[in-house]
Amino acid sequence: MDRASVYLETFGCQMNELDSQLVTSSLRSLGYRFTTEPDEAGIVLYNTCSVREHAEQKVWSRLGELAIRKARQPGLVVGVLGCMAEREGEALIQRMPVVDVLVGPGELDKLPTLLDNAVRTRASLADLPEARTLSDTPAERKPDLTLLRSAGAVALQGNTGRRSATLAAAADTLEGLDLSRTVSPEDHAGSAYVRITRGCNKFCTYCVVPFTRGAEVHRPPDHIVDECRRLADAGVLEVTLLGQTVNHYRFEHGAAVTIGGVIQPQKGRVYASADGTRRDAYAGERVTTFADLLRRIHEEVPAIRRLRFVTSYPRSFGDDVLDVIRASPRICRYLHVPAQSGSDRMLKLMNRGYTIAEYMEFLHRARAALHQPEIGRPLTVAGDIIVGFPTETDADHEATKHLLAQARYKNCFIFKYSPRPGTVAIDRYDDDVPDDVKRRRNNELLALQQQISASVSAEYAAAEVDVFVQGISKRQAKVDRRPVSGGGVSLTVRGRTPDAPPDHIGADADCGACTTVATAPATRESAGTPVQLSGRTDGDLIVFFDCPTGRSPDSLIGSIVRVRIDECRPLSLHGTLISGR
Repeated sequence: MDRASVYLETFGCQMNELDSQLVTSSLRSLGYRFTTEPDEAGIVLYNTCSVREHAEQKVWSRLGELAIRKARQPGLVVGVLGCMAEREGEALIQRMPVVDVLVGPGELDKLPTLLDNAVRTRASLADLPEARTLSDTPAERKPDLTLLRSAGAVALQGNTGRRSATLAAAADTLEGLDLSRTVSPEDHAGSAYVRITRGCNKFCTYCVVPFTRGAEVHRPPDHIVDECRRLADAGVLEVTLLGQTVNHYRFEHGAAVTIGGVIQPQKGRVYASADGTRRDAYAGERVTTFADLLRRIHEEVPAIRRLRFVTSYPRSFGDDVLDVIRASPRICRYLHVPAQSGSDRMLKLMNRGYTIAEYMEFLHRARAALHQPEIGRPLTVAGDIIVGFPTETDADHEATKHLLAQARYKNCFIFKYSPRPGTVAIDRYDDDVPDDVKRRRNNELLALQQQISASVSAEYAAAEVDVFVQGISKRQAKVDRRPVSGGGVSLTVRGRTPDAPPDHIGADADCGACTTVATAPATRESAGTPVQLSGRTDGDLIVFFDCPTGRSPDSLIGSIVRVRIDECRPLSLHGTLISGR
């Protein structure tokens, strides 16, 4: 066991993935090394998600397994990061004393100090005889609580109140973590995430994010543009801007607070749109809106060849944003806009803040502005649906089926509702929809969406598309009997590998689900047999194609290539490489 070696496993959404990347960068700069093998690591960290029960159950299971190992290796340091740490609080350590470090998503910049303290504390036990606490009978193998006693390194927000803009800025110390990010060509496969907002102000009744990630704050635009520029200098071609409600971004320069010479993030305010124009009413010389930010990145960092953003909120998506996207060829024609239900009654119980008529008005407006298949720029849309929210009736379910038919998502993340501790819904509503009913409705929606996805994919038959190559395909990885990728950070993104076709089920409302994969590109030379590669179009459609014999797959990973589509499936396109770098 290498005490300076770290195994980091990430559960949840793209926001968690970015958090793990920032943590990795911070710890590497201090001399920590990362491994893909947890048994080799002296430090095991889990970056957690609380949106779905399945994700938390995996973490509890892993912690139970580590308790046995820690009894043999008392120097092992175990940490739980992210939303589960914030939601459970110190009760998590009481339940699992194997945990030494507990850090919420709003305090990740404090992790290096807490980790150093925990490593020193655990090192004092490392010379104790290994396995002395285990009996010879497997059924009685219980760890000695003396050896498992937590180092008690804890950093949690513990505050869900909404503070003033000044206090919110003063209390936000995460900006330093973003600003200190270091990226080398080995750290990415041409694609990277950039956070533009943190937290959420929406308080949807099913969601714990506002309580675990805190109030919405917006990063200074100069910091965001500079980060994109540094990523481009490191060879990144594709940047995805992240936020729980990304289109809420607005930075009021007159209200900015500078602490320690650094301009701080700014607390989010209620979006105000001007009637008729649907533009940000706060727009002006002293305000940078989301539309302004997109335009700045597109114009000031031309080396970024694809600019994406997730996740969007439908009611406050202005025409000014649509205008910028239409005028900017490097901004992707893809929108992820969760609806959650096709029933107005359900949306009101969920506190979503819009009606189905308003949601569909936005989709029609977006497609009228951005859908231009005649010039090779179609708009694709993805959504999220919750099945079986409390009191959901057959009529509500039929309304959701009608929504799917109208929305024509390229794919939709559909999952059954489960009560989550810390949410408003768990206290306000009984989970009264039987599981067999949820399952039946879920399957009906999956079948319908399968048909819709097949119809959307069929539109690309015989087309030529530009594909950003992400890596070898999941199928190829199985043939090679190895991970999809190498590197030291494992992650969980919407229940699938980053290069596999997205399941319609397995994603949370605005977050993610759980399947462990690795992230960095794998190296494999062609040896007479084609190697299947995977990538995505401008509209986020997954494309598979064979690397030409004699070429190294790594020469294509992280580049944009031209592919002719030969076969269309509901969740993926299959084609032939026409040209590459």
